[in-house]
Amino acid sequence: MSNIEIDNKSGFCFGVVKAINKAEEELAKGETLYCLGDIVHNGQEVERLAKMGLITINHERFAELHDAKVLLRAHGEPPSTYELAKKNNITLIDASCPVVLKLQARIKRSYESTPTPDTQIVIFGHHGHAEVNGLVGQTEGKAIVIEDESELSKVNFSKNIRLFSQTTKSLNGFNHLVTTISEKMQPDADFEYSDTICRQVANRIPNITTFAEQKDIIIFVSGKKSSNGKVLFEQSKKINPHSYLVSDADEVDDLDIDFSKSIGICGATSTPRWVMESVAARLSEKALKQK
Repeated sequence: MSNIEIDNKSGFCFGVVKAINKAEEELAKGETLYCLGDIVHNGQEVERLAKMGLITINHERFAELHDAKVLLRAHGEPPSTYELAKKNNITLIDASCPVVLKLQARIKRSYESTPTPDTQIVIFGHHGHAEVNGLVGQTEGKAIVIEDESELSKVNFSKNIRLFSQTTKSLNGFNHLVTTISEKMQPDADFEYSDTICRQVANRIPNITTFAEQKDIIIFVSGKKSSNGKVLFEQSKKINPHSYLVSDADEVDDLDIDFSKSIGICGATSTPRWVMESVAARLSEKALKQK
């Protein structure tokens, strides 16, 4: 049988662990608990908590609630969410990641202390991502969001720029963006940047690199919505072309695996350990059938 190993450094980051622990703690009280958006970008974990009673809602449904209890997930929320909760007598269980909250505060301070009205707050992040929405909210919606260098046309290089990053973006991508903007800046404009990428996420890159090098085949487990998962899988694929992305054990059945090879299983910061274990179990079953 092939050697199947789960990467011990993969799985939930501390921010996600905190949010899930808070959800389980509140649900144990037997009261109705809503969650504003998926608590984590992993369908299996969302389903597990739903069975425990967690009700996932969107912002439209949130605006209709009164006298309720709502959990805020690790991604963080804009100021408008807190204002609406106060207005509608909603009790918030704030599970926002401390790293995200610190970033929100930095962006808010930067926005409020901009030397000129036309100083641009630029956020390197994914459009529409929950964390990015919360960050943009600190600037009254005025921040410019760019996903990559192809969107730099949105930025005026003759005006001051203050650059921040979504916590789960690629560190290499951010550093490259800093270099590109620096080269484009006009002499009379100031450029300031803050490396605000979470090191729990950034450190996954060297780890996934080493793990992918050591195995013949990589099965990367991640929810389809996971921004962090996309970054880490791309790195795995770059290092090991025999890397496959699955969201659950059922998707393993569609893979043509050579079980004489060493197989590594790893995942995103939003991937539960128990899902990676279920993938490993399915692989073991398939390996036995092929003996």
